[in-house]
Amino acid sequence: MVDDHHVYLIRHLPTEGNEKRQYIGWTDEPISSDHGRSRQDVFGEVKTVYGSDLLRAKESAAVYFPEAAYVADRRWRECHFGEFEGKTYAELEMDEEYRMWIDDPMGTTPRGGECLAEVEARVRSALLDVSSGSVVVTHGGPIRSLLSLFSPDGPVDFWSWSVPHGSVWKLAWRHYDDLKEGLPCISISEVPITESGSL
Repeated sequence: MVDDHHVYLIRHLPTEGNEKRQYIGWTDEPISSDHGRSRQDVFGEVKTVYGSDLLRAKESAAVYFPEAAYVADRRWRECHFGEFEGKTYAELEMDEEYRMWIDDPMGTTPRGGECLAEVEARVRSALLDVSSGSVVVTHGGPIRSLLSLFSPDGPVDFWSWSVPHGSVWKLAWRHYDDLKEGLPCISISEVPITESGSL
């Protein structure tokens, strides 16, 4: 099956807050260390990388694609967690509004933040503006939103996707018009990366 339109989404490398299992949305943390590796051998020559305007995405792109230009777009940002920012599940589990958000992240807005329906709308808009074959470095929330939205198997629960730091996802449609019309992907796959960095 040949796909005419495909995009690669890569989750950034972890930050100190990620390693503490905190909600790090618009908090602009750097990556905790340069423990990634170049993706040039996987994708070939990549001249331009798109992604979030937050520091952790830009720094990760510099590790993955050191020779590529970076086009920052705030639409690729993580969810704004509002008052949940910087907190862990253990700190929030007794918060009634937090429990409501966990149960209905699309329709419930964290205090002072944004619901996932808003995240989905902005990342979908950003996705429409990148060409076929583009590489995007973004965050777990935007990636899960797009995987759920365009799953070939129909709607999939947001929390059911495991999107580790550094993971690479390929979303493919038959035509750009299918994406524009909101049709499901013909395939979604996590691109396997070996220890040597090869496919």
